[in-house]
Amino acid sequence: MGRKIQNLIVGCGFSGASLARKLAEELDQEVTIIDSKEHIGGNSYDYYDKNGICIHKYGTHIFHTNNSEVWHFLSRFTRWHPYMHEVKGMIDGQEVPIPFNLNSIRQVFPESIARRLEEKLIAKFGFNVKVPILELRRSEDSELEFLADYIYHKVFLEYTLKQWQLKPEQLDPAVTGRVPVYISRDNRYFQDKYQGIPRNGYTALIKNMIDHPRIKVILNTPFQSVKNDMEYQNLFYSGPIDEFFDYRYGELPYRSLEFEFVEYNQEYFQSNSVINYPCNHDFTRIGEYKYFLNDRSPRTVVSFEYPADFVRGHNERYYPIVKPENHELYQRYTRDADLMPNVHFLGRLGDYKYYDMDKAVGRALEIFNSLTAKEKITHAA
Repeated sequence: MGRKIQNLIVGCGFSGASLARKLAEELDQEVTIIDSKEHIGGNSYDYYDKNGICIHKYGTHIFHTNNSEVWHFLSRFTRWHPYMHEVKGMIDGQEVPIPFNLNSIRQVFPESIARRLEEKLIAKFGFNVKVPILELRRSEDSELEFLADYIYHKVFLEYTLKQWQLKPEQLDPAVTGRVPVYISRDNRYFQDKYQGIPRNGYTALIKNMIDHPRIKVILNTPFQSVKNDMEYQNLFYSGPIDEFFDYRYGELPYRSLEFEFVEYNQEYFQSNSVINYPCNHDFTRIGEYKYFLNDRSPRTVVSFEYPADFVRGHNERYYPIVKPENHELYQRYTRDADLMPNVHFLGRLGDYKYYDMDKAVGRALEIFNSLTAKEKITHAA
């Protein structure tokens, strides 16, 4: 058995890399990061292909946040390419803004109907307001009920069935609320203060973050394969919490994704970076990568995104399935985790939450701040 590792971090995505940097830089502690993947960056990993296009290996990633601490922390490791994300949905053969908004209404309905619906929405809910689709469906106005049913079936129902194999009503409101009806003419998918793509890609950002003499990275190393060979003072685990405990209470359910990457001998394949297909085809959306950093090439690369069941050993965990019974199972694991004071769980898989990238970083900073606060209390005592 070798020398005890001061801090062992499992996972070199945003969660693990952010925490590693804080521990190494501010506490001058040694950190070893291990990752089962062959690359850094986790599911945010990207690379430049032979056409000079920055490809996101695990699907389109757009950074956005209202958390200034997170933004300024990450800005130390990258310059940003300003990018305001818009999503279009193929609705009745038209590319319509998603989330469904006032511009969408004007596009799909005759002007007289659209004007009346717009007036009623603003009168009932106000302007620049986001309304969950299930709330809109409970409207007592017959015309708003008609609108809600149209949006529900054309935008939400089929997409949700493909993505989750569940109806919207069966999902936690936190999931269905992620794509509301937006009573606005703002076509942006996000309204956060800070939005952009790292100018040299996400992988370069993570690489800069872990570029510190106190940080060591070991790839192609699943925790399960070395857990009996590594001694550590502190463990920060962003892998699956159920796997950590050898699935003693059963597996936590996830949905996965499969990507079909296709290169086309044309400058652009579609009119927008992301186009959703709620009611057509088995895939949910097509992403076209050159839009994000405005890459120039006579060729283009797109990914067709197919939702899939997660099967251990076959594909990646992407989305925790947020339902009461799954949360109860997760809570059984957290009770065991609470008995291990030197082990900390974080990230999508460790916390069994769907984190956007900024939330993953924010969670890592939160853990670091709580650790330093405990150290101050201990030293004071």
